[in-house]
Order: sequence, then structure tokens, then C-alpha cells
Amino acid sequence: MDLFFSYLLQLAILCISLLYIFFTIYIKKYTSPKLPPGRRGWPIIGETLEFGKACKNGDVEKFITQRMTKYSPELFRTSLFQENFAVFCGASGNKFLFSTANKYVTPWWPRFIVEALNFPTEMECFKDELTKLRAMVLEFLKPEALQRYVPIMDSMAKEHLEIGWSPYKQVKVLPLTKEYTIAVACRVFIDIEDPERLNRFANLFHQITTGLLSLPIKLPGTAFSRAIRQGKLLLEEILGIIRERKMELLETKGPAKEDMLTRLLLIIDENGQGMNEKSIACQIAGMLIGSYDTTSSTITSVLRYLVEFPHVYNEVLKEQVEIAKSKGPDELLSWNDIQKMKYTWNVACEAMRLSPPSQGAFREVTTELIYLGVTIPKGWKAYWTVASTHKNPKYFPDPEKFDPSRFEGSGPAPYTFVPFGGGPRMCPGKEYARLEILTFIHNVVTKFKWEKVNPNEKILFNLAPTPQNGFPIHLEPLKKN
Repeated sequence: MDLFFSYLLQLAILCISLLYIFFTIYIKKYTSPKLPPGRRGWPIIGETLEFGKACKNGDVEKFITQRMTKYSPELFRTSLFQENFAVFCGASGNKFLFSTANKYVTPWWPRFIVEALNFPTEMECFKDELTKLRAMVLEFLKPEALQRYVPIMDSMAKEHLEIGWSPYKQVKVLPLTKEYTIAVACRVFIDIEDPERLNRFANLFHQITTGLLSLPIKLPGTAFSRAIRQGKLLLEEILGIIRERKMELLETKGPAKEDMLTRLLLIIDENGQGMNEKSIACQIAGMLIGSYDTTSSTITSVLRYLVEFPHVYNEVLKEQVEIAKSKGPDELLSWNDIQKMKYTWNVACEAMRLSPPSQGAFREVTTELIYLGVTIPKGWKAYWTVASTHKNPKYFPDPEKFDPSRFEGSGPAPYTFVPFGGGPRMCPGKEYARLEILTFIHNVVTKFKWEKVNPNEKILFNLAPTPQNGFPIHLEPLKKN
């Protein structure tokens, strides 16, 4: 009898266990949130290696479109940098993610980028300060505020071409345009014109960006460890400038300069205190690095496409010559002149569509999101990408064709052309970049004609499209009529 009850007890325990397992699986299956379609990839590393390889080889578009085809043309999941990712695709995905900015998502960067740029993780402690700093940056970079810099950019472009281009029959465009964009950024953001300091910034930027393209291994002698060191040096350099500027402000009892740094230093909180120096330094460092590769890459792409499409070059030349003829002998460009460069800006936009200076941006989900019937949990990371729209025939017919007329009239459909992002978190430097690009193109096309040295030069895709040899060209001074 005891043996019978023992068997009965074991059978009861087994049945209860099976029922528990069944209901656990059932409840988990039907109560767990429905996640975006996709896959995590390999354990721990996910699809990071595939994504990194795609970025380096210029195959981000392929990486994205393959998964759009396999999982969903609107949204898919992956795993990058040891994080769960929701990748938003198409115009509707861009619209949704851009419209949730400041509400349900916040900017986010992979840890290796934060380390290389020396942006401390404790910056979350300065969240309120960063909000105030960003508001001031946006104010400084408004079109009406930037108008006064058009003549300065024009003057700097003329000087740059006279010194770095005119004496030579052959030049490399990319490294020279980087010199120009660094000089302009330092002049506008921190009012630095000293050649020695500009060279230091250029060297720091080069080491940092080189390290960002390497494997993120913090061992002595690696490019990544050098990038971390250079990131610290960059921050120290900017902090030194901040302290110098503070002394100048104390001595003059007021704003002696009109650059961005001075504006940020004059922000006072409710307690009568200025903003944290490190917060300001990080904000300035971000602006300087952000303008280093992107604008120079776009200018280089425009000059490359103008060589490849003579009819486009002729239209740009015609527009710019008309503007030049309307100016006096030593008269610099004005804001009104920039507004006349409509066709040239269409060309620049088409260059950014085909060769975007940035592939997209990361966000962190701060509140659980529901999109297209699926859940994106709090803490997941989100990514928007130009690859899902810029060459999508749904939005741009014959997408591989270089056609500036796409931007005439009302231009492309909303949220399809997004080199600067969109919504509240749109790149604050959009108008600044437009002025810098147009001013430089005006000076180049009214001064030179050029031809490619190597018609088949390969385009690499580092942080931005990069001609393998720096895009060397033969220069010929333009004959004056």
C-alpha cells in the first residue's frame, strides 16, 4: 500500500510539473510582447561584425535592404554592439522615429565611440545643462544668426584657394577641403585662427577618426588606444581655450567675441552660475568633429560629380558666374547671394543623396514604444538610416542616376531625403553646412576648371565617402571674360 501511494505521489508531482511547464510556455507565448521581426545573430556579438564590414565597404545599403526584404520593409530587429536594436526603415519609419525625439527616445552612441571621443558616461548628470547648451547652439546656428558669417566664409575660401590651390597644377581635393572646413569651424565656433593651433586640431581629428575605424581594442599601440589618448588631448585643448576665454571675459567685462564658445560661456543658470566647463567642452568637441568629415566629404563629392556630368557643371558655372558678375571687385558674398544658388544647392543635395556624408544615427528608447503592432521595449536601441530611402526606387525613380532636378519645386517626399536627420533632433549644423558648401563651390567654379587624375579612383566608405587617393585633380585657371 505504501508503495502504491509512493507511485501515486510521484505521478501527481509529474503531472503537476508538466502542467506547470505547459502553462508557463503558453502564458509566455501569449503574454510576452510581440517584438520586431529579425534575428539577433551570433551570441554576444550579434551582427556587429557584419554591420561594421558593411560600413567599411560601403555596403550599409545592402545590409539594410537585405533585412528589409527578408523581415519587413518598415522595421526589423538586430543586435549590434551587444545591444538589441530596432532599425526603422522607409519614410514612415523615419517619420515615426523623428517625431518621437525628445519624448520616447534620446541620442545614444556605442561605448567605443564615447570612449574615443572622451565623452564621459557621467554626462547624464549634466542633462539639464546639456539641454540648455543645445538650445543655445540651435539659436547660434539659426539662418538669421549665421548670415554675418557668409562674408567671413567667403574670405576664408578665397584665401584658402589662393594659398593651397592656385600655385599648383595638381592638388588633392579631400585633404585640402578638410583644412578649409577645420579652419572655418574653429573660426566660427571658438574664434581660433592661429595656424599652429589649427594644425594641432587637424592632427587630433585625424587620429581620432582613424581610431574610430579600427577594431575597438584598448591595447598599447593600437589605433583605438591612440584615438582615446587624442580624444583626451582634444578635450584638454578645448578646456584650455575655455579658461583663456573666461579670463578675457572678466577683463573686458563683456562679450568681446561673437563665436559660439563665448555665447555658451555666458549662459547663467537659476543660481547665477555658469555652465560646467566639461559640458561646454564636450559640446564644442562634438561640433568640431561633426563638421570635420561630413562637410569636406560633401564638397569633395560635389566636385567629383561636376567632373562626371559636364552639363551639370555648366549650369552650376552659369549660376555662379552671374552672382560673381553682380559683385564689386572686392565685394564679398552676402546672405542674398547664397539664396540665389538654388541649382548649386540642388546639385549638393543630389550628391548627398547618392553619397551621404553620414549613414544614420543611433537612439535609445526611454519609454516602451508600439509601432506597427509590435513592441520596442524600453532600453532597446533604435537606428535610422539613409540607406532605406535615398536609393529606394519607391521614392527616387532610377535611383542610381545623378539628377539634381529631383530637388526642384517641392522636392522629394517628406522623410525620404534625410542626410541631416529630421524632427527636433535634426542636425543643428544643417544651415551652417549649406553656407560653407555653397561658399566654397562658388569660389572653386569661378576660379578653376578641373579634371580627374585617376578616372577610376575607388571610393572608400569610412566615416564618410572617401576617395582612395584623396581625389587628385588637374587644375586649370578659369579664363576671365
